[in-house]
Parts: sequence; structure tokens; C-alpha cells
Amino acid sequence: MALQIQHNLRSRNLRGLLLTRLSREQGRVTSRLGVTHDAVEVDPEMNVFDLAKSVMVRRGKLDYLVADEAQFYTAEQVEQMSMVVDELAADVYAFGLITDFRGLLFPGTKRLLEIADERSELQVEARCWCGEGAIFNARLVNGQLTYDGDVVVVGDTDDLEAEVSYELLCRRHFNEGRRPVLQHRLIELPSDEQFESQLSKDLRSDANS
Repeated sequence: MALQIQHNLRSRNLRGLLLTRLSREQGRVTSRLGVTHDAVEVDPEMNVFDLAKSVMVRRGKLDYLVADEAQFYTAEQVEQMSMVVDELAADVYAFGLITDFRGLLFPGTKRLLEIADERSELQVEARCWCGEGAIFNARLVNGQLTYDGDVVVVGDTDDLEAEVSYELLCRRHFNEGRRPVLQHRLIELPSDEQFESQLSKDLRSDANS
């Protein structure tokens, strides 16, 4: 989606920057269709507002920023992107995941949700292997679901046999791996005749009360 927005804006003769963080190919935004584009790699120490202002001074104008993998930006960098909108009058389009592999908000995403002018869920139908809607980007280590570890670990979303990979899961199957195994027992029910007899007694008792 970031590449599509970048293409659409450039085709309208607008000038801007494409940013990314921890992409599969450092300094490039890539798509699964094989489309790629050079991008500015955002490290944790970068001041995004200073970068945007410098580009504006050099080029004479700055119409937009497109920020890919925005979940990996720091909360401070998200604040700096809001300053680009408010002080430089440039549009900022930020794309990223909402939650990490534990199902918790990324710090960058949290701040984006708090201060963004608009929030839109991409209309891409993600499905768990069972067919239900997928809302978790689960981490697998050697094929096993894990809920512990560093928040940022770059892995493969296609090769589930890789040492670290990610898989889209529904809530049920995301939580399945950390729920205790419950011991179930069958409850002995009365026969149909006993049930009907007891029901009749209860109804007569209610009518007489």
C-alpha cells in the first residue's frame, strides 16, 4: 500500500519522501509482487521533522511523507511526523501493523492511533488457516508458537519452516498455545422420562405459588 500511495502521489507531480524501518531490504520498500522503490531508512536516532525540513529547504517544497513499517518508529518520531503536518503543511501517510507478536500495541502504533487525524483499516481480508478472520501476527520459532522474546525480530512470512517466521491467526488459535489443558468430564443427565416428570412438577409448583 505504501508503494501504491507513493506512485499515485508522484504521478500527480507531487514531491515527497518514502521512509521505511527494518524492511526486508534495508533502504528499500518492497512488495510481494516484486515492485521495489528506494527509501530513507529511519533509525531510532533520526529526527524525522529535521529530515523533512532539510528536504523542503533543498527542493523548495515538500508535499508528503510516506512512512512504511511505521510500527517500528519511536513515539517521538511519530510526534515529529505530526509536526511535519502542522508546521510544514505536508501530508503524512503512515502504514504499519497495530500489534506485535504478543498481541500488544507497538509503541509507535500506539502514538499514531492517539494523534492521527485519520485512522483507516486497510481493506485486505486476512484469514487464519481455519478460515476465520485473522487479527494476530503470531511469531513461530522453529515452527512453534512463541509469546516471549524481543519485540522486533525480522522473520519470514512465507517460509513457515524458517527459524523465525510469522503467521496470521484468529484469536482462538493465537490463544490456544498458551491456554492450560483442561480436564473435561461428562455430566450424567437424567433420562427423558425423568426430565419430563421433573419439569411437570416444577410447572405445577410455579402455578400453585
